[in-house]
Amino acid sequence: MSSPIKTPFEVPGATLEFFTYKQDGITYIEYDATECTPPEPMVNTIYALKMINDKNTRLVGRFFHEPFPLYERVKEAFSYSAKELETGDFEVVFRKK
Repeated sequence: MSSPIKTPFEVPGATLEFFTYKQDGITYIEYDATECTPPEPMVNTIYALKMINDKNTRLVGRFFHEPFPLYERVKEAFSYSAKELETGDFEVVFRKK
């Protein structure tokens, strides 16, 4: 399977670079917060979650640790799944409930 083409995506208020792509009918918005220090990963994630308006869009974030405080903040409106990567970082996929 070929890799999807990722294009820059603007998230108002965010300080990180975001990219978007489509795969299997799902729109993904992706960013890497592994080089950030708190509270930048959480702040950027909150801004990006405002862009998720339907169940066919996902937010994919990469973090240097699993962001448990973030889960608590978004649990009412979003579900999430996390996996540890070979690098020790975590990839978290958020979706609207």
